Amino acid sequence: MKVSDFDFDLPAELIAQNPPAERGDSRLLVVHRESGRFEHTTFARLVDFLELGDLMVVNDTRVFPARLLGRRVPSGGAVECLLLRQVSVGSAVVWDALMHPGQKLRPRSRFVFEGAGEPLHGEVLERHFYGRRTIRLWTDDREGVRAVIERLGHMPLPPYITRVDDPSDRERYQTVYAREEGSVAAPTAGLHFTPALLDALDAKGIERASITLHVGYGTFKPVRVDRVEDHQVDPESFTVSSETAAALTRAKREARRIVAVGTTTTRALETLAVSEDGAIAAASGETQLFIHQGHRFQVVSAFITNFHLPRSSLLMMVAAFAGRDLILSAYRDAVAERYRFYSYGDAMLIV
Repeated sequence: MKVSDFDFDLPAELIAQNPPAERGDSRLLVVHRESGRFEHTTFARLVDFLELGDLMVVNDTRVFPARLLGRRVPSGGAVECLLLRQVSVGSAVVWDALMHPGQKLRPRSRFVFEGAGEPLHGEVLERHFYGRRTIRLWTDDREGVRAVIERLGHMPLPPYITRVDDPSDRERYQTVYAREEGSVAAPTAGLHFTPALLDALDAKGIERASITLHVGYGTFKPVRVDRVEDHQVDPESFTVSSETAAALTRAKREARRIVAVGTTTTRALETLAVSEDGAIAAASGETQLFIHQGHRFQVVSAFITNFHLPRSSLLMMVAAFAGRDLILSAYRDAVAERYRFYSYGDAMLIV
């Protein structure tokens, strides 16, 4: 299948630059796969479209302030760093990172990030493609490198949000159930949930379980090939506990719906091994699963998601679940109805 088959027209003004005034004040497009029917409603009414006995699975990852702004040493030139993944600890705290300006940051280049308290120092150890670097970080702060990152870092808003981050993003670019720190991007389908909505779902008898998948920058990785099948997604670490695996197994064996909140949750769930008798095993590690047309969904039976970029692997995943023609028709309908797109935008429920 061609990557160009997943293109669509999107007016720039529909790309949400800010969250709604109140969390949960988002619109919801409900897509009925069997009938091809669309319903326009609000996310606060999600409870009306879920059923007693549904198992809703969320991703409890927590975004950390992974974007650091500093200067090169000794020249003083500006440096921007996006921390991607910590690869070692101990005497040397080493990270994979995206660095800018790439041409000037060669091995042994040094830089510093400053603000209130002790600064954070860094050095390039290795240079890779597309601005990737392996870097070493250190500080004189007794609380350590992670504490200084938390203090000096900025929330890593997606590249299509063109404004600078502000203090409110530390709360709004985070789900209300975020627990396990490790993501450089939010599982954005979960941003719409409020404590009140979660209580309403509980009251209706919607079971809830959580997985952890730490979202990497690869979620924004452009598809640079012409054929969908030639694309490779970056690995992301995930954990599905024995408790969640047991809940999934019960739902599977009882033919109850498993409702995944977001593409990240879907990716983790579809990575799991499912036996012939419906048993689903706990697992942890890395997944490099690329879900596209032809994937046979074994776990997920309904799906909450935001609206994704044209030609993106995330759009291909959604199309694999509901069908390309139906999803692109839904996207055209969303554009006509002036829905807000991408991370801080509105949502879609596919049933």
